[in-house]
Amino acid sequence: MARDPAQEQQPAAAAHSTPDPADPAAPAAPSPGVGRQARWIAAVITLVGLGVLVWPRGGDSSTAAPAGFLLDATGRAATLGTHLAPVTLVHFWATWCPPCIEETPALDRLARDFRGDRNFAVLRVAVADSSSRVESFLGAGAPGVLYDPQWEVAHRYGTDQLPETYLVVGGRIVEKFIGEVDWDDPAVRQKIAARLPQGGAGGTSGMTGSS
Repeated sequence: MARDPAQEQQPAAAAHSTPDPADPAAPAAPSPGVGRQARWIAAVITLVGLGVLVWPRGGDSSTAAPAGFLLDATGRAATLGTHLAPVTLVHFWATWCPPCIEETPALDRLARDFRGDRNFAVLRVAVADSSSRVESFLGAGAPGVLYDPQWEVAHRYGTDQLPETYLVVGGRIVEKFIGEVDWDDPAVRQKIAARLPQGGAGGTSGMTGSS
């Protein structure tokens, strides 16, 4: 996978001074009982917080897809949410990413095979890339391409290396694909088709995996 070249450095921990017990201005040490009570309260808060994170919510393990502003090919701001279909593959990639280049033909075939279903879309988000390079690679006027020049939306999704793809259904992430994916794989296509309304074009022609 191609990684984000910008690596943030963690700030060094600040030094802590120890109050002098002989100093009359030094704060009094808490009693053992108060310390135990504070630790007990902190433990309860921690357990409650963990429960919020891991407790099942109606059997649905999906999470809300982050929103955000991207750019279109002309450099104008584009809202991500307005480009989502009921079922959307949000694909973070770049022309400088070798695995992204390798999987593009299979992703093109997937988009073509499912194009008869209006409930499905492939949204490609070019990260830290230029419209000239993208158009040179995909062809001018390629549909379903937006730009994330500073990794802002990619990082909101939790992506710091490319390629990564998210299956978003009804505004919620239901599947994450890490790295290069074989979009011709019938099992992968079945995951997508299963999310489409019954009888949709994607549920039939989308399973063929044409070459």
